[in-house]
Amino acid sequence: MIFKAFFMALGQFGDPRFRRVLGLGIVLTFALLVASYAGLLWVISAFVGDEFTLPILGEVRWVSDLLSFSSIFLMFFLSIFLMVPVASAITSLFLDEVAQAVEDRHYPHLPGVPGVSFGDALRDTINFLGLLIAANLLAIILYVFFVPAALFIFWGLNGFLLGREYFMLAAMRRIGREGAKELRSKHMGKVWMAGILMAMPLSVPLLNLFVPILGAATFTHLYHMLEDQS
Repeated sequence: MIFKAFFMALGQFGDPRFRRVLGLGIVLTFALLVASYAGLLWVISAFVGDEFTLPILGEVRWVSDLLSFSSIFLMFFLSIFLMVPVASAITSLFLDEVAQAVEDRHYPHLPGVPGVSFGDALRDTINFLGLLIAANLLAIILYVFFVPAALFIFWGLNGFLLGREYFMLAAMRRIGREGAKELRSKHMGKVWMAGILMAMPLSVPLLNLFVPILGAATFTHLYHMLEDQS
């Protein structure tokens, strides 16, 4: 069931609506990361300044430049862990469009549903972003202490979070928030396993940017399959 949903979603990746959401997500994600990096450089400049006096050596003018250069590596390191949460959260603003594209193609007999309001989408996006970033930052501690298991911790954690988010996204459109929670709890194992399938590409640079769209489409199929069984 999970793999059937996955390959059906993969087969629709050429849909113009999929590409539009992907493009918006990538542009906004990079814009946010660039803004964050600019803010970090400003903080370094404000606290260190252009000159720094050291005992014996006297004035040193290259400290702020060194810190700024080092900050590139810091941002690169953080982006490995934060790029996907940020991309997932930002893209989730537009994932209702992906779910609608899936239903238009594969479930045309279903009645239309009102789109998610921007306010509701923004609220859910902020909550999801905060949860993803906090969980992944805390997980860095586990990665340090359990290095051999780091990849499996990453898959398990993000699989749970992505499965929870994307299944709720797909189900709420049809049966509301409470109905979606009840169905998710009933099929928690399948939802988590499907989430892990989505989390595996997260560790592959660039490929991970496709995960939000693929996840939304996969879980839309999975929701309809589980609903038919109920």
